[in-house]
Amino acid sequence: MTRFRDVLKNRSFLLLWLGQIVSNFGDRLNQMALIALVYKKAPGSAVELAKLLFFVVIPVFIIGPIAGVYIDRWDRKKVMIISDVLRGVLVLFIPIFILSTENFIPIYILTFLVFSITRFFLPSKMAIIPDIVPKDMLLIANTLSDTTRMVATFIAFGVAGIIVDKIGAINGFYIDAISFFISALFISNIVTKRVIVHFKEDILKAKDAFKNAIRKSVWSEIKEGIRFIVGHKEMKFVVKTFFILMAGIGSVSCVLIVFIQEVFGTVTKDLSVLIMFLGFGALIGAMFYARFGQNLRKDIAILKCMLSSGIFMFIFAVITKLTSYLWISSMTIFIWGISIGPIIVALNTMVHELIPQETRGRIFSSLEVVINLGFLLFMFAAAILAEHIEKIWILVFCGILLSLWGIFGGIAKQRKGV
Repeated sequence: MTRFRDVLKNRSFLLLWLGQIVSNFGDRLNQMALIALVYKKAPGSAVELAKLLFFVVIPVFIIGPIAGVYIDRWDRKKVMIISDVLRGVLVLFIPIFILSTENFIPIYILTFLVFSITRFFLPSKMAIIPDIVPKDMLLIANTLSDTTRMVATFIAFGVAGIIVDKIGAINGFYIDAISFFISALFISNIVTKRVIVHFKEDILKAKDAFKNAIRKSVWSEIKEGIRFIVGHKEMKFVVKTFFILMAGIGSVSCVLIVFIQEVFGTVTKDLSVLIMFLGFGALIGAMFYARFGQNLRKDIAILKCMLSSGIFMFIFAVITKLTSYLWISSMTIFIWGISIGPIIVALNTMVHELIPQETRGRIFSSLEVVINLGFLLFMFAAAILAEHIEKIWILVFCGILLSLWGIFGGIAKQRKGV
């Protein structure tokens, strides 16, 4: 049985993994600093947070489909290095605008540009993993990769909140920029199995692909991705589950932050602690699944985890509102995290197993468009709704929906005999 240490002996994967840890930690500093700035501008407003996240997500629709065309023709390693360097430079400009103006528009524009470049980086990272590890190590490699993202998104997010509280938002942006440059250095030493097309031929193909992509609208690219997905039974399950999951995350993303701020009366301190416990839970859940779940059906494991994650989202919201005790909320959100961890690992592994190597970039980009549509729509809907009703009811309702998807998804598979 493949173990974590076996994959980490692969030097190229180790470098990719370390680079991801560094750059994602810097990203969390960036995001926590932005949350602090938004709170200073409009305390308790989920809508203002939604505006910021809009500029984070919208590049998925505008840039994602075109980026996928490039990724399938270009050296994915070079795409990742250039992306990291450009993002590092752009992040350095954010403190300049913070110090020179109170207008948030330049910050929104820089945020849009940074995450537009990320649309090239993330599909490249996902697509390059099968090029640097053997097929029998793919599940463990995905687990480590997804664990890294969860560590950066949750645990490092928690640490970032404390750091921003101590050193200030501006210094957080500087550290974020440095992290991108360090990540580029790690990735530059990766060796892949992928055969790269001759440079001149590569440029010509990319030029033609870009022209074709420009001729088509973003919505046309979305339709192409949907046509591929609906034509494959297992991919339909993956995208439906991703959509439901991202809709749930979108619904609670802004609302949860403001909910925690209101219950505990702090901006980032208690928020960082709770996200840290959520991250520890997700990490343990992902590692446990990778260690003992390799022989389990991925779709059944996903549905069971969706059921339990919905239940614990419900419990967390109710307990936090009724008690306002940080340690009780921390234990509850930790268990919630355990149920989340295996979902992303299993979904990404299913995608890798189903998509041919030569189309990974395009399909990953199209898939991101579909699933982030759920995130964006439900994020704004929940943020607007939170202006009129108690935020706890939104969290409770989302928990119920996730649980129902787990229940009825399992029933549907039993009826189909799959």
